[in-house]
Amino acid sequence: MAAESVDLSQTVALLTASVVAVPLFRKLGLGSVLGYLTVGLIVGPFGFGLVTDPVAILHVAELGVVMFLFIIGLEMRPAKLWALRRDIFGLGLVQVLTCGALLSAVGVYLGGLSVPVAVVGAMGFVLSSTAVIMKMLDERGETATPAGQRAVSILLLEDLFIVPLLALVALLAAFGGGHVEASGQAIWVNVGIALAAIAAVVAAGRWLLNPLFGLVATLGGREIMLAASLMVVLGAALFMQWGGLSMAMGAFLAGVLLSESTFRNQLEADIDPFKGLLLGLFFLSVGMSLDLALVAREWVVIVVGVLAFMATKAAGIFVIALLFGASRREALLRAALFAQGGEFAFVLYAAALSAGVFDARSAAVMSAIVILSMALTPLVVLLFDRYLPSEKVSLDGVDVPDGLKNRVLIIGFGRFGQLVSQPLLARDVDVSLIEIDVDMIRAAGNFGFKVYYGDGTRLDVLRASGAETAEAILVCVNNPEAADKIVQLVKSEFPVAKLYVRSFDRGHTLRLIEARVDYQIRETFESALAFGRAVLVGLGFSPAEADDTARDVRKRDEERLALQLVGGFTAGRQLLRGNMTTPEPTPFTPPRTKAKPLSPSTAEVMDEQTKRKEETR
Repeated sequence: MAAESVDLSQTVALLTASVVAVPLFRKLGLGSVLGYLTVGLIVGPFGFGLVTDPVAILHVAELGVVMFLFIIGLEMRPAKLWALRRDIFGLGLVQVLTCGALLSAVGVYLGGLSVPVAVVGAMGFVLSSTAVIMKMLDERGETATPAGQRAVSILLLEDLFIVPLLALVALLAAFGGGHVEASGQAIWVNVGIALAAIAAVVAAGRWLLNPLFGLVATLGGREIMLAASLMVVLGAALFMQWGGLSMAMGAFLAGVLLSESTFRNQLEADIDPFKGLLLGLFFLSVGMSLDLALVAREWVVIVVGVLAFMATKAAGIFVIALLFGASRREALLRAALFAQGGEFAFVLYAAALSAGVFDARSAAVMSAIVILSMALTPLVVLLFDRYLPSEKVSLDGVDVPDGLKNRVLIIGFGRFGQLVSQPLLARDVDVSLIEIDVDMIRAAGNFGFKVYYGDGTRLDVLRASGAETAEAILVCVNNPEAADKIVQLVKSEFPVAKLYVRSFDRGHTLRLIEARVDYQIRETFESALAFGRAVLVGLGFSPAEADDTARDVRKRDEERLALQLVGGFTAGRQLLRGNMTTPEPTPFTPPRTKAKPLSPSTAEVMDEQTKRKEETR
């Protein structure tokens, strides 16, 4: 019972420290990653000692990285991944090999290390932290940008590269006087097992997962769907680990294979809460692992190592990015993000220590260098943002908002926002318009619209645009992620304003309802109903019949949305009309008496079911 109390006290300590520190770090502009790392350092065995076994926590927390990569995979359709093949096996491979050679030279000539130790230490540092980079890209809203996709491509190549690097450790141990287990397999066998694991996951994803989720959605409840989602993610990760690859790679591959599935939105909604919690736990455990006593003893070696490795790697990344056609700003940002080591370094250094390539001191010092580089990365990116501002967009003839105070604020003035503005302007409602596309602003000016340049996802822009005094804020942007971010900002900073939001699809609608916006509408819903109504009239149905049908479709859609909010994305499928006949089960022995409702509400339901059956006959 005492052990359980200790474990519970550690959990409460971690949660309390995170709840206090992480929002504070985000408020200061330092980012959540640095907040988690700092909390881990404070509560860990080398801080106040509230948690004594960070390694055990790290093993569980690695699942956060796994689930993060699964979510990224869901956004990366196979065709899109194929389009990135040049970045993965071209840019990624050149960056890994070039930076590995540069860092090995630093280790030999500056650190005085032997060649095997320098090579393994350098290659471990080359493998950047997927968790840190993806989390920072996600917070900056740049994961889906072309630059963000190139960063993802490099990370994928680095995940794959752990296999040949582990084989390299075995070779160095064999030729350098280390020891290799007698049961060690030939390199080509390991490569074959890895390829077989990839092929097995691809085959399962292509032919098994969709039927599996279809069966679960039909026979199970929401909790079974959640269990199936976790089983797929963790199962793919475990299978790839058995094949000698990273668990994150397995989860990513499973996500890609499910990216075109009808269950994609449900999977993302199920996994997202676990991803966020476990990813934070991962950063906490990394902070806990920093041995402050070792840093105090070897501070000269560690500080010089951190600065030399980060500067050398950043320089190599910057030059390679320019050679591959990146802009100067993108090259600098990539260098700032990738200049650190990552979680795979711990795996590689542990293997090197076990094989005799590293001694205990070398493994400890190199691990400390990697952890400190991960902690410094958010600060480096913060300095980058402060001293290298975004590339200036030409604003000739375009104004930025400053002290606007109109009744309504419209964010986004594309084809949707332009139509939304018409009823308001017809009634002389004072409207402020902001848009991020300069060409769109200039084009709107030719038609008599005064549109200001501004990014609605930024709090300072919203304030300058009059969000504090606006009665209503209309989010008309065509990017659901940007819309979600604006909704979050408005809800937290301007809760009095009524919030009307353009929805991208059904999954986005569900998120907006859960966010409690005042009104949302799918951008194609009403136009599709009007289109279908016109077709019915054209086929000879009376306008009254077409109107009744459109009302019924709208009602069914509202009922289905209500069911989905409670039962998940697959709930309410019976309300959809398909073009295949579904057999209706009948009893073996017909009842002798007609069913009678036991309450008025039951009677209404039975009448509605009877009416629908008559309509479908």
